[in-house]
Amino acid sequence: MHSTDDIRINGARPLITPWVLAEELPLGETAAATVTGGRRQAEAILSGEDPRVVAIVGPCSVHDPRALLDFAAQLQAACAPLADAVLPILRVYFEKPRTVVGWKGLINDPDLDGSFHINRGLHLARRVLLEVAELGLPAASEFLDTTLGQYYAELVSFGAIGARTVESQIHRELASGLSMPVGFKNGTNGQVDVAIDAIRSARHGHWFASLTKEGTPAILESSGNPHGYLILRGGRETGPNYTPAAVRAAATALARADLPAALIVDCSHGNSEKDPRRQAQVMSSLCEQIQGGEQAIRGVMLESHLREGRQDVVPGRELVYGQSITDACLSLADTVPLLEQLAAAVRMARS
Repeated sequence: MHSTDDIRINGARPLITPWVLAEELPLGETAAATVTGGRRQAEAILSGEDPRVVAIVGPCSVHDPRALLDFAAQLQAACAPLADAVLPILRVYFEKPRTVVGWKGLINDPDLDGSFHINRGLHLARRVLLEVAELGLPAASEFLDTTLGQYYAELVSFGAIGARTVESQIHRELASGLSMPVGFKNGTNGQVDVAIDAIRSARHGHWFASLTKEGTPAILESSGNPHGYLILRGGRETGPNYTPAAVRAAATALARADLPAALIVDCSHGNSEKDPRRQAQVMSSLCEQIQGGEQAIRGVMLESHLREGRQDVVPGRELVYGQSITDACLSLADTVPLLEQLAAAVRMARS
């Protein structure tokens, strides 16, 4: 007999179920209040009911939970005086989309050595989100794998669909059933229309295959997500798209699609041309636009960590504490003045 099944699968391991993980690491009342409050506040800001601006701030990806929690506590303290103008949401990204290959994130490879202890990664991810929520700080995360969200989605206040997956039908279906507001990034080439199509698709109900909390394969029916928003992140072909002309064009395109003219601008990625220090230039432009009366800018994103820059993972060499191992980040010390600048712009525009 000729073998036709799994001819390129070299092994298999049992995967913990979402229900068992949630029983081991349950969501408490304080954390649940943080998550729910973060969702409601973000929805109010992005829909224009609340005049503040959302600021999604944190490392490119999580590789050291201890450093992330240290960052979270410092960010929360720094943002306390800005609460009337800025809602801070911690960027907590566990999955790293790769153009070709590379480290895939804390869930897939928590030991940073290619051992892929995914069950351990899921425990770490859920625990860190619980601890962030216990601090009282809402969290944002990108949903890359369409099944892993079942393990921690109830701890996330803002979801994101990335530039590489925004055209994916299964990610649009996933977003239609998520319980939080979701941002859709423009495509890697800079095209905004694919993200607008994704927002429109996610507003509708869908039937799609997934897992239940018990880990059983199932066909789920979603009701549609009315809180989908466009994230401008620049692109390879279009270049940066945070300028006044780009922001206005994106807002017009949203209105033309009968969608709320509400934008989140990513100060990193294509808009900073991969130079973390250029995030300051992007923020300055956004603040000028806000002060000038641009109401479409409802949120910003900043890639920031305790230390500036990035580092490689080298076997046998200790990692620098609080420095990214993926995209280079701005230091928290340099990030706080940008958030203060943003708050000042919001206050001035509101007055």
